[in-house]
Amino acid sequence: MQGLEEYMLPCLNKKLFGMECMGCGMQRSLSLLLQGEFGAAFNMYPAIYTLVLMFSVIAFNLFKSFKSANRIILILAIINAVIIITSFFIKTFSI
Repeated sequence: MQGLEEYMLPCLNKKLFGMECMGCGMQRSLSLLLQGEFGAAFNMYPAIYTLVLMFSVIAFNLFKSFKSANRIILILAIINAVIIITSFFIKTFSI
């Protein structure tokens, strides 16, 4: 898994404007998660667990539809948006 980082895409926003975007850290966080570094994955990108959960529900719903899937996906999407925006502002404006 160590060679995985050389295949990661660079952040275009960071390259052009010198400022991290709301998705910065997601690739590295997923890589850390796959390596079993759960705490480091959360510290890198706090929304990683709720994103994985949301995409798991979406994938499961593709194969086996269930009644409340849309409501669960909507709730997880809102939670993800709140976590992503909050962590972005904390990371950007913290001293």
